[in-house]
Amino acid sequence: MQTAGPTSWVGRNDSDIAIADRYRLLIDAVRDYAIFMLEPAGYVASWNPGAQRIKGYSSDEIVGQHFSVFYTPDDIASGKPKYLLEVAALHGRIEDEGWRVRKDGSRFWANVVITAVRDDQGSLVGFAKITRDLTERRRLEELEHAHAASALVQQARENEQRRIARELHDDLGQRIAALKMALSIHGAELENALPTQLHAELEAIAQIGAQIDALAVAVRRVAADLRPTMLDDLGLEAALEWLAEDFESRYGVSVKCRLKVSEPDLGAFATTALFRVVQEALTNVARHAHAHRVTIELENDAKLCRLRISDDGVGFDPRSASRPDAFGLIGMRERILQLGGLLTVEGRPGAGVTISADIRLPVDIHPALASTGR
Repeated sequence: MQTAGPTSWVGRNDSDIAIADRYRLLIDAVRDYAIFMLEPAGYVASWNPGAQRIKGYSSDEIVGQHFSVFYTPDDIASGKPKYLLEVAALHGRIEDEGWRVRKDGSRFWANVVITAVRDDQGSLVGFAKITRDLTERRRLEELEHAHAASALVQQARENEQRRIARELHDDLGQRIAALKMALSIHGAELENALPTQLHAELEAIAQIGAQIDALAVAVRRVAADLRPTMLDDLGLEAALEWLAEDFESRYGVSVKCRLKVSEPDLGAFATTALFRVVQEALTNVARHAHAHRVTIELENDAKLCRLRISDDGVGFDPRSASRPDAFGLIGMRERILQLGGLLTVEGRPGAGVTISADIRLPVDIHPALASTGR
């Protein structure tokens, strides 16, 4: 391969071009695959331009070298190159995937097919080796796996938060209510039993009652922050309305909701993700925006779900470097990406910030998440 040959086929009939020339021209035209021949002992006998592009060696540099130079030190130590040739000779071919080494020492993930080549008498005359660089595909697969693992972690966290929130609301909340009731009963009994001049001592019991009330409020707030029960009981629209009212009461920022949600078309996983994105966006408004008004818009049809959260705060310069603590925005993007959507952030100094997310429906849930039943 890579030898001089005819520059054009124009004006020539089939007999003008030898079969060997056709083969050489075909192999030399391939750029996406490394296609070359090995001698029976594993030494490189030919080299095509695709091999040079993928592996970095020119024909003059590599022909005559043993093909083990393409393998990692660990593979060489384990005898993998020799083993692959032995299997190919025994069974006719072998396919393998793994790390390979370029001339400059960098590694790439390769799909390799080695085929034994025999003459008319069946004697082994060498091997044909085809290598494809799958590094980019492997990176995409690893990224997909990372997203799936992240989604599983988030789902496990949501399930655990749901469990803890239920226990706080149902168990601890009831115990606090029972404690307050018992204190009230004993306070009334003491008030009837004590002389009038000692009723002032009952003030301490009243203060304990006030502290129990504050504790009950704190427990309900913690439970709601972990996982509002209405998200599971009443759905996304009700949960977002509650979130907006709670945000207004806490921070004095007006929140207007424009919601038109058909939740069966979203699914439980997407519903939770959208709620968390809005929750995180409002947290960012409280921390950084110094806003007076926030608008939450959410609607969906059978094909698309659109979310938009905008504020009239101080805004920011999108050309400036992100804050090192901007994990909230990273988390929002990750949640929307897991739904197969795209999240964008727009802002200008003094003109507020708008967070937008578009999600195609139906949401394609990873099988591992679908098996959770959530």
